[in-house]
Amino acid sequence: MKEFLTNIKFVLAYTKGQRLKILCVSILNIVGVFLSVVSPIIGAKVIMNITNENLSQLFLMAIFMLILGIVENLQMFLAQTCSYISFRETFNNMQINLGENILQLENKVFDENGSGVFMERLTGDTNSLATIFNSLNSNIFGIISKIGIYIAIFYISKTIFFVTIIMVIIRFLIERKRAKLVNEKDKERRKNQEKLSGFVGELVRGARDIKMLNTEKTFTDELEKRASTVNKSEYERSNITNKYYLLRRFVRDSMNLILIVLCVILIKNKILSLASAIIIYNYSFKVSGIAEMAGNLIDRIKNFNLSCSRIIALTSNKELKKENFGATHLPHINGNFEFKNVHFSYGKEKVLKGINFKVNANETVAFVGKSGAGKTTIFNLLCKMYEPQKGTITIDGKNIKNLDKDTIRGNITIISQNPYIFNMTIRENLNLVKEDLTENEMIESCKIACLHDFIMTLENQYDTVIGEGGVNLSGGQKQRLAIARALIQKTEIILFDEATSALDNETQELIQESIENMKGKYTILIIAHRLSTIKNSDKIIFINDGIVEKVGTHKELLKECPTYKNLYKTKIRNEE
Repeated sequence: MKEFLTNIKFVLAYTKGQRLKILCVSILNIVGVFLSVVSPIIGAKVIMNITNENLSQLFLMAIFMLILGIVENLQMFLAQTCSYISFRETFNNMQINLGENILQLENKVFDENGSGVFMERLTGDTNSLATIFNSLNSNIFGIISKIGIYIAIFYISKTIFFVTIIMVIIRFLIERKRAKLVNEKDKERRKNQEKLSGFVGELVRGARDIKMLNTEKTFTDELEKRASTVNKSEYERSNITNKYYLLRRFVRDSMNLILIVLCVILIKNKILSLASAIIIYNYSFKVSGIAEMAGNLIDRIKNFNLSCSRIIALTSNKELKKENFGATHLPHINGNFEFKNVHFSYGKEKVLKGINFKVNANETVAFVGKSGAGKTTIFNLLCKMYEPQKGTITIDGKNIKNLDKDTIRGNITIISQNPYIFNMTIRENLNLVKEDLTENEMIESCKIACLHDFIMTLENQYDTVIGEGGVNLSGGQKQRLAIARALIQKTEIILFDEATSALDNETQELIQESIENMKGKYTILIIAHRLSTIKNSDKIIFINDGIVEKVGTHKELLKECPTYKNLYKTKIRNEE
């Protein structure tokens, strides 16, 4: 119960603006409970006192019950309307907040968990939390509403009242056992569902590559395997419910038989009249589901607690860690930064082994090294996508750990070799980085990125929807759109991580020219597959086996660094 109350408090934070509606639902349900309690009591009293000489009371009671029915229906309609509105808004608040929390998680959380973990919690679990108040209202007030019937039975026969109470307790114990077993299976089902959802997402996003690799059967087999696992856990959960449902029906029928036998005995001994027995038997059907309602309430509470624990894991920064930024804000940075004895590992794989180098503001610096040497890792650490295990990174002499997010991310733009393009129009993709983007700024950035002429050939030009992941663009066009997006940000530091790798020679030369035009105005860092494109950099930092082997110009490295010279010759031969 303590866990449940704590979770209710957690959910209440999302009901701002809806609490009056939730209160109205509660008040309307209280009215409904009052009517449900009063109606059978009055009915029992009237029926017990009806005689052949006073049948008019029966007619008056019928009119009274009709009026009560109309009021109850109106109460139910208003309660359901308020419930729907409060649910919709609470659900919306939860999803927005959870989306914000997901974007604050450390990148290694995404590396270690599939997308299904986040998809299921953002949809299914938030739905469970948003519906809790409506579920509590309907189940709790539904149970309370049966009190009037029990009072009516107590008024007619105390013996039968106590027997029916014992029957309800037995059925409730059965329901509690069922709810416990179902909850355990539901935990397993949700984990399997997360894995399935994540795999389906990958299958859809990678459909083109799957076709090209001719591996459709491999993926459909894996999909069948994961879907079967989910279905198996769902079947096991349903099977428990079905078995207990059968037991519940058997117990109910047995208890009805006991109730009939008891009524016959009481009638035979003139303790109970036939009319009273008929009333009790009729009422017993109305309260027969109270144990199941209690079991359903237990189900909802357990399901609610489970969903809460999964969402709190995303919001609490305990199980799934969030990014950690400092409090120092620099309104403007020059673009100087330095790595001092920086170590970093992906799990057990050591990538950087005490790396040291310094970059001055407005320099154009290239990072060169074999694949896996740690070049992209350096960029990720500079953007604080990951945290170094040891060492210090500074920007303008300030430790990056002490700087806030806007100082770091607001002053650094990274253009990766596989930029993510959103399923929006070209204009909307560019507006993402600057809401007040003007037409001239947009066109100018696309011209510099050598993309404007292509856009103008499209039917809807800048308002063309480019598909999920930029599926309607070629690799080179996606990279040029990413470059245009970066140019719009106008940050002090621009990182090119293999950003021209998918471009043809002619386009690459144009992009290279645009980079040359930016030299001296920005701090530009480049990782390039083609070494011919970075020969004119102010300096080249050669990374080898996780350390800086040599720093110098292209000519200096050819003379002083044999490893660089061999790598350069190999790359040049491949480029030719």
